[in-house]
Amino acid sequence: MDLPVLLINIDRAIERRLLIEGQAEKLGIRLERVAGIDGAKVSPEQWVDADRDLFLKRNGRPLMTGEYGCYKSHLKAFQQLVESGAPAALIIEDDVALSEDLILRAQSVAATVEDGCVVKLVNHRTLAFRHLFTTPMGDRIGLSRFGPQGSAACYLLTKGAAQKLLEPLRVQSLPFDMALERVWHHRVPVYTAEESFLEFGDLRSQTFIASRADYKQQKQKGLAKIPTHVFRVKEAVLRAMQTLF
Repeated sequence: MDLPVLLINIDRAIERRLLIEGQAEKLGIRLERVAGIDGAKVSPEQWVDADRDLFLKRNGRPLMTGEYGCYKSHLKAFQQLVESGAPAALIIEDDVALSEDLILRAQSVAATVEDGCVVKLVNHRTLAFRHLFTTPMGDRIGLSRFGPQGSAACYLLTKGAAQKLLEPLRVQSLPFDMALERVWHHRVPVYTAEESFLEFGDLRSQTFIASRADYKQQKQKGLAKIPTHVFRVKEAVLRAMQTLF
């Protein structure tokens, strides 16, 4: 399968783009750039389809400009895949480090799973992994019973999944990686590789979303965070129900 590689990159992230394009050229990987939405250049008063009140309740902190831009950029990649007519694509963010076997392994995944699904190929954690498929190249694909797993830095997206996800993911109330994993909400299968296919690149620390200090500073405290705790418990239960059977 010819598998397009869609690179999400905002205009001012020039150094990141040059680094990953250099890697791609050496490895013979053709990248198709998705011009990302730079949240820092969009005033919150101009945000579209962002439920800021619900985001605050679910996350215990306000929606940040970088998170808004990241979310909209991924949905833009979804739309680009749908319009391209390709059966599937590999979606990557510009802070990963490409590998020589990435395309062959991703093609092997695409040949193993059904249309209408997503397969996360980079994760921060995969707890209590439930194995479902083994690709011809030996990669184990399945479900993580606990989460969120974190990261949407690299994932296989089928055209069928992109078409189905655009509407249920349209309004933002979570960071994109968390929203993508919520199968119980959007009803599109989301699988995960047991082991990440890629590492992160040298420029990952130059974040365009938010630093850990930014997240910590914005967090609510005390009783104000009770709705967030309740939401997270419900999510854990729903995930367990979705992945156990």
